[in-house]
Amino acid sequence: MGEPAKRVATYEDVLNAPEGMTAEILNGELFLSPRPASDHLIAEGDIFGDLREAFGRRRGGTGPGGWWIIVEPEMHLGDPDPKSLVAVPDVAAWRRSRLPTIPRAPAFTLAPDWICEVVSPGPRNTRRDRIVKPDVYASRGIPHLWIVDPIGQLLEVFRLEGGTYRRVQAFSGDERVRAEPFEAVELDIGGWWLPSEPG
Repeated sequence: MGEPAKRVATYEDVLNAPEGMTAEILNGELFLSPRPASDHLIAEGDIFGDLREAFGRRRGGTGPGGWWIIVEPEMHLGDPDPKSLVAVPDVAAWRRSRLPTIPRAPAFTLAPDWICEVVSPGPRNTRRDRIVKPDVYASRGIPHLWIVDPIGQLLEVFRLEGGTYRRVQAFSGDERVRAEPFEAVELDIGGWWLPSEPG
């Protein structure tokens, strides 16, 4: 006798997720994530801050602008039912040429132009952040993906080519970098990491 068919998650599962948990539906599977640890939050916040300052300001920014940069947007990217695929990346960005105004809605249905996932420790998190989510994003044609490991102090830059992501750049430690699609501005990734604990 075979194993029983795995139940496909629905948007009701997202709405009924325990308080304080982020719920996603990826390939029909429900993923629940607790609030991240401080190293994750520091990296996520600094990535958002650096990119928003240069690319996301509506007025008076210091860089070229042209993007909406958003922290932890809920995205409904399923087809034909948008709510059959629910992803919540750590940071995402849309070119304003594709998304002239931000919709006043709880979720986005237009796939972004760039996504950043900050890796959380643990095997299930690693599988979700490094395998499941990139495969989902590639299937939705999202052209740019960054994977950031705040503990390993690593930024990996991926470009969608032929339906799969190819790593085109990798940076670590205290490097000052120009990473696509934001290569117009130099970023100091050393500021994204918590200092090592003594001992």
